[in-house]
Amino acid sequence: MHPTAPASHSPDTQSLPEVAASIRVPLSSAHWFRRFLAFVGPGYMVSVGYMDPGNWETDLQGGAQFGYTLLSVILVSSLMAMLLQGLSARLGIVTGLDLAQACRARYSRPVTIVLWLACELAIIACDLAEVIGTAIALQMLFGIPLIGGTLISVLDVTLVLALMNRGFRPLEAFVIGLLAIIAGCFAVQIVAAHPPVADLFAGFVPHASVVTNPAMLYIAIGIIGATVMPHNLYLHSSIVQTRAYDRTVEGRRDALRWSVLDSSIALGLALFVNAAILIVAASAFHTTQHHDVAALEDAYRLLSPVLGFGLASTLFAVALLAAGTNSTVTGTLAGQIVMAGFLKLSMPPWARRLLTRGLAIAPVVGVIALDGEHSVNALLLFSQVVLSMQLPLAVIPLVLIVSDKAAMGSFAISRPTMLISWGVALVLLTLNAKLLYDALI
Repeated sequence: MHPTAPASHSPDTQSLPEVAASIRVPLSSAHWFRRFLAFVGPGYMVSVGYMDPGNWETDLQGGAQFGYTLLSVILVSSLMAMLLQGLSARLGIVTGLDLAQACRARYSRPVTIVLWLACELAIIACDLAEVIGTAIALQMLFGIPLIGGTLISVLDVTLVLALMNRGFRPLEAFVIGLLAIIAGCFAVQIVAAHPPVADLFAGFVPHASVVTNPAMLYIAIGIIGATVMPHNLYLHSSIVQTRAYDRTVEGRRDALRWSVLDSSIALGLALFVNAAILIVAASAFHTTQHHDVAALEDAYRLLSPVLGFGLASTLFAVALLAAGTNSTVTGTLAGQIVMAGFLKLSMPPWARRLLTRGLAIAPVVGVIALDGEHSVNALLLFSQVVLSMQLPLAVIPLVLIVSDKAAMGSFAISRPTMLISWGVALVLLTLNAKLLYDALI
């Protein structure tokens, strides 16, 4: 059975029915910028997943150990993300289904259950990274012990509920506001670090040493392997449907154009943040005796004294806290989408949030209690391994469906795009398999 684009959106087929088609889109005769602004938002909510603590640690290691060389890897991984998120938006806009619903319509019940369990594990793993990042940020800023910060993170359920009760636009505005804070913090740090401009731009040009140097290749694989968060593909295919565009061929074509532009610009911001982390690390640590910096806490401790800028460490911690807070919103939404899409089940947002956060907090508290606070970085690595294991089960169904003319009609991707998409999928799967192998051996 193949998903098709429904003629109208009934509550049974709508993804996130409480906000589906809730945001008005100006008429086609309106100025292009007004129409673009109507579609701005989903891309920024998706981009949150590209700035999690797992990305931060690999970027820090890459900059501290190898200077600006791995900027080219961040660029390539961001381009891969733009392609896959564009495919996710295409699926949602064309079929009127999110990726979870499309999988349920296409595959047998046992396959659907496996895909659902894999996605739930990915969401919990991502939430685990957010818990650790939030706890570390609270310790940096306020001296709260990690175990206390971990427990405080439970309170974010009230934030999520308050935002979701106000509608989808306020939710998007909150996320975009925190993203602006993150970008602003790193923009100031880049100015303080004043990296050599020529070296910086040269870093965006691919170097053979990325492949020939085993240590550099390992970190490059970590950067690319953590690029696409599996649950983001489910999330994006759902939230693009919050716009009240015409559910016609031309209306969908127009919505797809604006939505892809929105996500590409938002992921460009994620590219800036990840590049900025690496640039600051390269400027502060690569040419000093601190080239072995890898942990978030070490970067926080050293940034201000090394850069000679008193606020550098504080800005780093504020950005980390903003990133963790942002992820709570998108993680809750993704959880609702996959549960409803795969199983036709729903939970109140507060119950869903408490369940996911509880499953993420338990291992953090247990590891800290048994092995001390220094062990959380190993747990952070573990969360990235779990995410890597789930990635194939989101990417492969997505590319299969958007390539299928029976499912997508005239919106099925072209052969060149299909070949590029499978190439990206193969690269991601290969690199993630190597990460998993290295982690287990």
